[in-house]
Amino acid sequence: MSTSSLSHSSSILIVGGGTWGCSTALHLARRGYKHITVLDPYPIPSPIAAGNDINKIMEHRELKGVESDPWSIAFTACTRAALNGWKTDPVFQPYFHETGAIVSGNTPDLIKHIKEHEIDSSDAKFIKLDNVDDFQKTMPPGVLTGNFPGWKGWLNKTGAGWIHAKKAMFSAYTEAKRLGVTFITGSPEGNTISLVFENGDVVGAKTADGLIHRADHTILSAGAGSDRLLDFKKQLRPTAWTLCHIKMTPEEVKKYRNLPVLFNIAKGFFMEPDEDNHELKICDEHPGYCNFVPDPTHGGEIRSVPFAKHQIPLAAEARARDFLRDTMPHLADRPLSFARICWDADTPDRAFLIDRHPEHRSLLLAVGGSGNGAMQMPTIGGFIADALEGKLQKELKYAIRWRPETAVDRDWKDTQNRFGGPNKVMDLQEVGDNEWTSIGEKSRL
Repeated sequence: MSTSSLSHSSSILIVGGGTWGCSTALHLARRGYKHITVLDPYPIPSPIAAGNDINKIMEHRELKGVESDPWSIAFTACTRAALNGWKTDPVFQPYFHETGAIVSGNTPDLIKHIKEHEIDSSDAKFIKLDNVDDFQKTMPPGVLTGNFPGWKGWLNKTGAGWIHAKKAMFSAYTEAKRLGVTFITGSPEGNTISLVFENGDVVGAKTADGLIHRADHTILSAGAGSDRLLDFKKQLRPTAWTLCHIKMTPEEVKKYRNLPVLFNIAKGFFMEPDEDNHELKICDEHPGYCNFVPDPTHGGEIRSVPFAKHQIPLAAEARARDFLRDTMPHLADRPLSFARICWDADTPDRAFLIDRHPEHRSLLLAVGGSGNGAMQMPTIGGFIADALEGKLQKELKYAIRWRPETAVDRDWKDTQNRFGGPNKVMDLQEVGDNEWTSIGEKSRL
C-alpha cells in the first residue's frame, strides 16, 4: 500500500508503545488521523522501555562531518528539532531541564577524540575545563569532591541538560489518548507475537491472545524487540547499557539541584537526583552488553536477544563506583537502591532507521535508536509521520533509509566508536549467576 492510499480515515497500527511509539501516536493524532491503535505488552510507561527512566541526557550539538556521515546528519537534524520541541511544546516542556552538560575524557586519546569529533572547541559556548578546580567550580561546593585524575572537558551551558524521560513519555501518552488514540496494553492482549503477512504485504499484527489487529498501515517501533518480529537483514543489534541509583537525603537533593550533566565518554555520567524518590542515577560507560544466544526467530543463528532484568553485572557496579571515586568519592561506597539493564537497538552506522519496507509497502519501520532515541521524544514522531506521508527531507531520508548493504558481514561485536569498560562489547552469557547485584526489586520503573 503506497502513500497515495493514506488519508486521515486510514487505520494505522503502531507496534510498540515506548518513546517513539507514543511520540508517533501523538504526532499522527495532531495531524488529524482518526484511527490509530498502539500495541504494547506492558502498561505505559513500560517497565522495560529504554525511555522509562528518571532522566536522560539531552544535548544538541552541530557535529563535525555532518555533510557526509549518516549518523551526524540524522543526529544533528533530529536533535535540533527535538531541542525546539523540548523548549516549546507544552506536552514536553515541563520535563526539560536546561542545566548544561559537560563532555570530558581522562586520557590524551579520549580528549583528542572529543576535540576532533564531539565539539567545536573554537565555539565560545564551550567552556574549557583543564583541571580539578575547573570541574569543581561547575557545581556547588561539596558536590564534586574528587581529584579528576587526568580529566579535561568542555562545559556547554545552552541547548543541553537532562529530561525526565518517564514523565515526558507518560505526558505524550496521555495527550495522544485525549486526542483519540487507542492503546491496547498488557499481556496477552497488547503483546505482539508476529506481524501478519498477506499477498506480500503486512496487514497488521497478531497478539498473544490470538487476535489479529488489521490496519491499512503498520508502524513497527518495538525498540530492541523489533528484530524478533521482522528480518532486518542484520541492520539491528539489541544492545544493553547499565544504570544504578543511590539514595540521597532531602538535604542532598536540594544541594544537587540544577546541576549540569557530567559525562566522561569512557567512565560514565550522572545527573541531578530524582526529586520524587531522592535517588541519584549513575551510569558506567562502555560499548554495550549483548546477549548472544541461538535465536529461533532467525533460524537458530547466534543473535543478541534482549531480556528484562532489574539488576546489573557486578563489573558494571564496580565501574560506576570507579566513576564516583574520580568525581564524588564521598558517595562511592554508598549502597545501591536500584539497578537495571536498559536495551536499545544499534544500526551499523548508529543512524536511525525510519523508512517504508521495500517489499512490504504498508509497513513503516521506526527503529534503531542506537542509544540516542529518548532525547528525540518531542519530535521523532513528526519525522516518522513525515516518512509515512512521504515528506522526509532528502538528506535525512537518505541517512535513515532501509540500508541492508551497511550490514553485510556485520561484526556483531563492533564497538561502534564507543569507549569505556574493557573497550569491547560484552556478552551477558558470560556473566555468571552470582556475578549480578542483588538489590531488592522495585516496581516504580
